[in-house]
Amino acid sequence: MMKEKLYDLIQKQQETLFAMADQIHDDPEYDGEEYHASALLEDYLEKNGFQVERGLKKWPTAFRATWGQGEGGPRIGLLCEYDALRGLGHGCGHHMQGPCICATAIALKEAGFDKPFQLVVYGTPAEETSSSKVSMWELGYFRDMDVALMMHGGPDTCVDEKSLALSNYFVTFKGQGAHAALAPEKGRSAFDALLLAFQGVEFLREHVREDTRMHYTVKELPGPSNVVPAKAVGEFSLRSYSRDVLNEICHRFEKIIQGAALMADVDYEIVKEKSLDNKVPCLSLNKIIMDNAAACGAPGLAPARKKTGSTDFGNVTNHMPGCCIRVQFVPTGTSSHTQAFVDAGKTKQAHDAILYGAKTLAGTACDLICQPEKIKELWADFEQAKANA
Repeated sequence: MMKEKLYDLIQKQQETLFAMADQIHDDPEYDGEEYHASALLEDYLEKNGFQVERGLKKWPTAFRATWGQGEGGPRIGLLCEYDALRGLGHGCGHHMQGPCICATAIALKEAGFDKPFQLVVYGTPAEETSSSKVSMWELGYFRDMDVALMMHGGPDTCVDEKSLALSNYFVTFKGQGAHAALAPEKGRSAFDALLLAFQGVEFLREHVREDTRMHYTVKELPGPSNVVPAKAVGEFSLRSYSRDVLNEICHRFEKIIQGAALMADVDYEIVKEKSLDNKVPCLSLNKIIMDNAAACGAPGLAPARKKTGSTDFGNVTNHMPGCCIRVQFVPTGTSSHTQAFVDAGKTKQAHDAILYGAKTLAGTACDLICQPEKIKELWADFEQAKANA
């Protein structure tokens, strides 16, 4: 009966939810500058009785909204993203997350539970670029949650068992410019060093685990062919399903950069631009989530994803049980970060995904509120998974 009531409370919000999602979709914002999207969500939560903290330290478009009933009880964390992809728009479906999470939180608040519990909603900007969740944890946030729940649109309704840890580097080589024909002996080519670094990564590729991914690109073109390049900048992305394994690969990668600089007789600078951890799966939470997705009739139910990309939610799941339910709104096999995701962003399927996601998460929270002993079970599962990671 309680879950049916939650479903009804979510359905009653649908027109507002769809309007918010469409507005965020039509006004894509990026990299910590999601002022319109964050204000929409903050205003809606505040209007519905949540205490809202707008702007969290270095993140002006992050927010924290809280509401509680009684003392103690499970602390349900609900996280959302709302940034878009520059040059594409909402090609990852983040415009659906905020309305879904707001609907979940408001329904739980209004449902009339007779047990104590606390709700904590976090708005987390810049997932696609600066990965705000990483520094938000370092700044002291998220520690007020016992469990972290998210929603994401996708080609199937499922959860994840893995994600790739990521270390992203910008490397700058600094040499000595010279006329390539008249005085080549006076030059020290920064671009030679970058090319050597690329080749070194290729040799490294032969001696890493199969789940390792390594990518690179030139960030600044060195100039005309008759000038010895004084500066060259490359970007390198290294990934693995294990942070411990990736840390060792990163150590070897940094030696490659040092060696390339030595061979070309140039200076270098390494900046680690981003570091994301692999997800720690909490399989018992995954099961609760999927059971609730089935119970509310979510479409396209599928097995857990064994291979995924990288996300700053992985850093959160290294500290507590967490799960993101992906809800189908595009055909199976459709890739994210594509125009197909953008084109489907305001369809009936996208709107329905908001409701199914909210019902799934509200049902999951209901299970934890009504059976608070499950929180201890989730934490035991999480600790075991982390020990085995």
